[in-house]
Amino acid sequence: MITIDELKAKLGGMKTAVDDLRDALSIEASEKRLAELEHQMTMPGFYDDQARSQKIIGEMGEVKNKLERFGKLATQYEEAETLLEMIEEENDPALAAEGEEAVEGVEKSIDELQLMTMLNGEYDHNNAILTFHAGTGGTEAQDWAEMLYRMYNKWAQAHGMTDGDEAGIKSASMMVKGANAYGMLKSEHGVHRLVRISPFDANARRQTSFSSLEVMPELDNNINIEINPADIEMQVYRSSGAGGQHINKTSSAVRLIHKPTGIVTSCQTQRSQLQNREYAMEMMKAKLYQIALQQHKDKIDDIKGVQNEIAWGHQIRSYVFMPYTLVKDNRTGYESSNVQAVMDGDLDGFIFAYL
Repeated sequence: MITIDELKAKLGGMKTAVDDLRDALSIEASEKRLAELEHQMTMPGFYDDQARSQKIIGEMGEVKNKLERFGKLATQYEEAETLLEMIEEENDPALAAEGEEAVEGVEKSIDELQLMTMLNGEYDHNNAILTFHAGTGGTEAQDWAEMLYRMYNKWAQAHGMTDGDEAGIKSASMMVKGANAYGMLKSEHGVHRLVRISPFDANARRQTSFSSLEVMPELDNNINIEINPADIEMQVYRSSGAGGQHINKTSSAVRLIHKPTGIVTSCQTQRSQLQNREYAMEMMKAKLYQIALQQHKDKIDDIKGVQNEIAWGHQIRSYVFMPYTLVKDNRTGYESSNVQAVMDGDLDGFIFAYL
């Protein structure tokens, strides 16, 4: 059993990590920023601009989460320090286990916050969409996909995240909602390999199965089209169709040119130049919206990257149940012999090693 002196030395070694995290997470600046955001929420008309108010509320939630997690770590450290001093004064070896548990709790919180400092990608703070696909192998592969679904569901629950799912056998999907969900789970994107004695084989033969996991950030689908007036060139001309003397004598038809893209729209069906311009502008927005949708799709395709075959040679991780127990990540070399714990959602070691 570890001694009190060893526990105190171990905890003392974590003090530098706590101080480094205070700087890396910009705790003092975050406290000031939180006060600014809370003040903005009290201003008259705050909710009039819904897009702006939602952005501020979202940022405030992220800042609060960061401060709360660091506050929890600081409290854990102080409590562990006090507990070790008390155990040393009472000279009761029976309490050493309690002290060891407290020190391990501090170590775990440090690991979690160090992970947070690494999540600075464009989409890392977004929710994550997980999609599972069974590889070839029929029932065996489908069962493996369902096992993976359960594993990530357990991981989400352990981290206080929520999930919404549409589960199946051949495929399944789930939304993991929580701070840094995508940033933490993006490392899990790829093919996962299982080796075990198949429960579906009457001869109890060893089987290898593959399933793939696709991890995507939830993107904002509310694409707002805002057109800078300076980007629009308007041309007017006389309507060419029937419309009577008034239309023929005035230049009521409108042609709009969007200079950045070269898109042209025109309208001459309305009675006034103003109405024709409004209709032409609506058509312009519709065309620019289609371009935005395509860019949105291209962005998703860029994030997804190359989709590998769900088969041997493409796996990112292997889960071996027989003839020995081992889960090993092929990219980082990180491994765990506690297969059951991993299947129950203990994935932080793999995620941390990758990041």
